[in-house]
Amino acid sequence: MEAIKKLFSLIRVGILSNELLRNMRLELSSNSLRMTSCNNEQEKAEELIPINYSGDTLEIGFNISYLLDVLATAKTPEITITCKDSLSGIIIEEVGSDESCLYVVMPFQL
Repeated sequence: MEAIKKLFSLIRVGILSNELLRNMRLELSSNSLRMTSCNNEQEKAEELIPINYSGDTLEIGFNISYLLDVLATAKTPEITITCKDSLSGIIIEEVGSDESCLYVVMPFQL
C-alpha cells in the first residue's frame, strides 16, 4: 500500500509538469524526498514523501515519463535507486525479485 501512495505522489507531481519536457526535480535529504514540477502557466506541484536515505543532500532532474515507465514494469513494491551525483544516470533495482533486472534512467539537466 505504501508503494502505491508513493507512485500516486509521483503521478500528482507529473500532472503539472511542462507538457513538452515532462521534467521534474527530485531533492533528496535525510530520510525524505521532495518532488516538484512546474509548467509554463507558473503552476507548481510539490510532494514530500519519507524514504530510506542517509547521504548528502542531492538535487536531480528527470523526465517523469521515464520514471513512470520503469515503475510500471517493476514487479515488486519496493525498489532501490543508486546514484552517484546529479549529472549521472541512476540505476533502479527491484528489491526481493527473482529476476535480475536493472533499469538505467538518465537525468534531466536542471
